[in-house]
Amino acid sequence: MRNAVLLMASLSLAFAQQKAGGPPPGPGLTITSPDFEDGGIIPNKFTQSDPMAVSPKLDWTHVPMGTVSFTLILHDPDVALMRKTDDVLHWMIFNIPGTAHELPQGVPASEKLPDGSVQIKGTRNMVGFMGPGAPATGPYHHYTFELFALDTKLDLGPDATRAAVIDAIQGHILGKAVLEARFHR
Repeated sequence: MRNAVLLMASLSLAFAQQKAGGPPPGPGLTITSPDFEDGGIIPNKFTQSDPMAVSPKLDWTHVPMGTVSFTLILHDPDVALMRKTDDVLHWMIFNIPGTAHELPQGVPASEKLPDGSVQIKGTRNMVGFMGPGAPATGPYHHYTFELFALDTKLDLGPDATRAAVIDAIQGHILGKAVLEARFHR
């Protein structure tokens, strides 16, 4: 009896969605990396354990219709800098073209990239990717890659702050994807 009730509820929902203007929604924006699994350990070549650390390759699928640009934020939410809610910003890149479906491994540390993408300074006041660097003592830190699909291109330059970029994307987010991995030395 319970299964029949669940089946009826599912069919009713599907019918309502079709009647409201089309098929049920597909999967949402998804971000992955061939360099590590979601929830997995980040290899040393992408961390401060390697003096020549490079950014990992990132891929995304299920891009929402109407996407004009993407913004990517990499941060360590396990840190409370100066006993505040501030965490460590490892990378912020915005105005990634809406036609893109990846960032290659080893994105150069340039303020402006040839495709129009813009990178701002992170916590260490340096432009570009800063690899994870949690110390060996204590637990693994979580590193969160947040990808936002936007319906606009941001009118900001490389001198923008993290807060300014976050403020600028408000009201323009079509989709969000998260990839999280762990690291400590």
